[in-house]
Amino acid sequence: MNSELLDALNILEKEKNISKETLLEAIQQSLLQAYKNQYDRSDNVVVSIDPDTCDFHIYAEKTVVETVEDPVTEIAQIDAFKYDSTAQIGETVRVEIQSKNFGRIATTNAKNVILQKIREEERRALFNEYREKEHEVMTGTVQRYVGQNVNVNLGKVDALLTAKEMVKGEKFRLTERVKIYVLEVRDTPKGPKILVSRTHPELVKRLFEEEVAEIREGIIEIKSIAREAGSRTKIAVWSNDPDVDAVGACVGVNGSRVNAIVDELDGEKIDVIEWDENEAVLIEHALSPAKVISVLADPDEKTALVIVPDYQLSLAIGKEGQNARLAAHLTQYKIDIKSESQAKEEGLFDEYAEDDEAEEYEDDEITAEEFDQETEDAATEEAEAEAEELIGETADEESFEEAAEETEEPASTEE
Repeated sequence: MNSELLDALNILEKEKNISKETLLEAIQQSLLQAYKNQYDRSDNVVVSIDPDTCDFHIYAEKTVVETVEDPVTEIAQIDAFKYDSTAQIGETVRVEIQSKNFGRIATTNAKNVILQKIREEERRALFNEYREKEHEVMTGTVQRYVGQNVNVNLGKVDALLTAKEMVKGEKFRLTERVKIYVLEVRDTPKGPKILVSRTHPELVKRLFEEEVAEIREGIIEIKSIAREAGSRTKIAVWSNDPDVDAVGACVGVNGSRVNAIVDELDGEKIDVIEWDENEAVLIEHALSPAKVISVLADPDEKTALVIVPDYQLSLAIGKEGQNARLAAHLTQYKIDIKSESQAKEEGLFDEYAEDDEAEEYEDDEITAEEFDQETEDAATEEAEAEAEELIGETADEESFEEAAEETEEPASTEE
């Protein structure tokens, strides 16, 4: 019987991921409960179980007395000699109790204790297993529709994909395999409750991590992501290796990598742009595919004024403002986009000219004093050059006059 128990425990440990030690503890508790149900107390009972063989023994510790008043806790000296030949009055002896002597009700209750413990441990093991998958992408199988929600089987448990977390218009076939993002894993009396999503921006991020080896290896970082599920996503990437093109690696040869993700997201458009620490450059990239003339960014206010060619205005804003909205989300800047004509009408180009001039000198690390000095030096050099040129011309004229005089004098002598 004990060998059968040992086999059963090993199977439960393997299939249910419940440790044998935990199951043995459950058996120990069930035997104590059975004894208590039989004798109304168990504080003087010790259960011993060999983990290697599953052999178990139940002992009741009883006090040796001359006259027994409570047979549950006391034993006559003459009876105590059967267990300890040196037993003396007032000492304690261990008396083995046979579990077969337990009544049917006590045995049934003990069995229920074991089953309850197994269910609790199975639930705990499942919860711990799937809690590790929280904020990760898993592949599940569509089981059934429950109203507008979908049950997705993840192997050992079902996850709930609510209508709120589904892409608008997306439909699934039964048994279809889909990629989902695990939002949360909750522990409940009925087992782990897993909430998943198809709309979360992290789903796109995790899919890129799966598809692009350079991201998994840490060579390329995903710096920011903005998504309108089912329509368009913008993702900003940066390479820690100057020899690796971040955008090219994410797009793949002939778009193979990004297209695999687009297919998984049922045709959702994905713009991969290069991250830049310069806010103005980043905003320019974020508004791709629109072309940008100028960007004036205010890091303190987190605002930016962007000027684009007239024919690029609608492209920069996007259908229903989507391109500008995603760019703002991606960069965390409030972006105001104006056409070139609007900027000229409002006199914004003058501001840009001033800003560009200031940025030019700022980039060259020239202070105001240095700028004034350079301007003065340039003026001095120009004046000196003009003076030298004038002196040169004067010298030439004087030489010419002297030469003419020398030529004339001999001529007059001959005459």
